[in-house]
Amino acid sequence: MKYLDIITSLKNKKYDKIYLLHGEESYYIDKIADFISHNILSKEEKDFNFVTLYGKDTDCDQIISEAKQYPFGADYRVVLVKEAQHLYKIELLENYLKFPTPSTILIVCFKNKKIDKRKSIFKTLKTSAKIFESNKLYDDKIPSWINSYCAEKNIKIDNKSSAILSQHLGNDLSKISNELDKLIINCNGGIDTKLIEQNIGISKDYNVFELQNALGKKNIIQSNRIIKYFNLNSKTHPLILTINSLFSFFQKVLIYKQIRSKSRSEIAASLKVNPYFLDQYELASNNYSVDQLQFIFTYIKEYELRMKGVNNKNTSHQSLLIELIFKILHT
Repeated sequence: MKYLDIITSLKNKKYDKIYLLHGEESYYIDKIADFISHNILSKEEKDFNFVTLYGKDTDCDQIISEAKQYPFGADYRVVLVKEAQHLYKIELLENYLKFPTPSTILIVCFKNKKIDKRKSIFKTLKTSAKIFESNKLYDDKIPSWINSYCAEKNIKIDNKSSAILSQHLGNDLSKISNELDKLIINCNGGIDTKLIEQNIGISKDYNVFELQNALGKKNIIQSNRIIKYFNLNSKTHPLILTINSLFSFFQKVLIYKQIRSKSRSEIAASLKVNPYFLDQYELASNNYSVDQLQFIFTYIKEYELRMKGVNNKNTSHQSLLIELIFKILHT
């Protein structure tokens, strides 16, 4: 099931006896578990009818014992099992899953990994439980997710800000939402690059997004200013992330050159970027030939290996970055 389908069903008080929430992205697993925790039982009912267990600190016998108890002064008993991926021999729950207590709602949260679908317990869950699989979002989907998150809270955010946050924070939705909540507390109805710099420390002028812009324009002075800043702040701008971002950028530039005759919406869909950023790729595609791009990919691969110690004994990451950017700009 999809996240919104489960939440809508819960809001409509349509409860299932068993929920399996599993997958590599913990954000939505926590959201569903929190919704169940706060909405099925009243505060008074929870005192006797709500129990939270943790996979590391419990076993299947205790879970079954709690699940088989009947509610006291309420219609339901809720048993929430967090971090069930640490549960020893989870397959011992299988008999209960086949014959669950009608008045108990059992939620099994299997976080940061998927339950083994080859095991018989998963086949049992498919017939007896509502299953939600929470997958990691691809990196190119994160800016849109950030925009949607802000829209739900009636907060405006510009495309550049969501791109900067995405590049800096990665694709951990829990981490991103925490940072966004900090920004929302301090914003006045909108999030921009200045607010991000003040509250998170991501420079609005010296970030990977601006480095890509500078390289796309072949702006030697600005490119060197940015990498100088990166080298002075290497903890927040590690070389591996910069290299990965540059590879992705120039890969999109190469694709743009091959599909530039298509409409802007088709190009944006192919590149998996917001149409707002297409001018950046168009300019870079005019400044770099296919042959130059092939050389750049060779350089990026070379410096990725050198960063890992291959054919490199003494050159620091800071010097490697300077060398790489020099070669890109002078290809």
